[in-house]
Amino acid sequence: MTGEQPRVLILTASYGSGHARAASVLADEFSRAGALPTVVDHFRDLVHPKFEQWTRTLYYGILRRTPALWGGAYWVGDQISVSSPFMLGFNRVGARKLSRLLRAGRFDQAVSVQPTPAAALTAKGLPRESVVVTGIPVGPEFLQQPDRPAARLAVGLSPRLPVLLFMDGSGGGFGRLEEAARAVLGMEQPFQAVFVAGHERALEARLRRLAAGRENRVKVFGFVDHVRELMAAADFLVTKAGGLTLAEALAAELPIICFGSLPGQEARNERFAAMAGVGLVAGSGDQLQRVIAAALRDPVLLRDIRERIKLYRRPSAAADIVDLVLGDERLARERAS
Repeated sequence: MTGEQPRVLILTASYGSGHARAASVLADEFSRAGALPTVVDHFRDLVHPKFEQWTRTLYYGILRRTPALWGGAYWVGDQISVSSPFMLGFNRVGARKLSRLLRAGRFDQAVSVQPTPAAALTAKGLPRESVVVTGIPVGPEFLQQPDRPAARLAVGLSPRLPVLLFMDGSGGGFGRLEEAARAVLGMEQPFQAVFVAGHERALEARLRRLAAGRENRVKVFGFVDHVRELMAAADFLVTKAGGLTLAEALAAELPIICFGSLPGQEARNERFAAMAGVGLVAGSGDQLQRVIAAALRDPVLLRDIRERIKLYRRPSAAADIVDLVLGDERLARERAS
């Protein structure tokens, strides 16, 4: 890199909100480090806006209507290499424009937060010693541990009763949030619940109808920009196992109950959470009731999960990635190890 401000290309794709959020967090961190970041959506900016719109609509439609089909496609994709003819050239979509962008933009470094742009860069692999596990980048607000009673009061909750936080991703409607609401609102144990429906207005309206008459103990939100505050107020999080959501929960030291995870990447995230001991899993509404009841009556269980979380949380992942990219590899490896 030159002595001037380093120029960093950040490649993402708008399939799911997690990639876009990770790209935004990294862009802010690169800016704070004195670099000049440029965020590019691979499908929208390097292929075509209509291609991005059509394929995203197809992807979301499959997830909502036939998620098992996506799970099967995800498994098949894992069995073949990026250079296989069975990829039908999908891994090379946008590669020509990406090559031109890299030359014209005179970037010092390129960072990808989504697999497709990485495949389009036609990398042939890396030596094992070059791989550093940094974790998923989360916002700087997760470096702090806010006061729980104060966080509850800010949301309008009592500091005396346990709080369950239910989330379904910012898009909303892909998990089983309404099923979770119906299950837990029928429980007799004393607790408070917070539901975050994301951008799915119809889902938010249905949740508000379910919570009618219990507004003092049940809060319903649509899309929110204060996730850190809600996580600080909660005793545990019920969610489908989206990568960014799990990373934020771990950074917040918030125990997780996985429910409604989609096949493919989320199913793997769910298995990781269970095997690592940082979360519990429920497959049905009845199981969710039993798992929540067990967690509420057993403080030792939640304490043990929080202890396990400390082994896996990576709240400084964004700074570690920036240090690696901009050259302070020793410091980044020490922090990531």
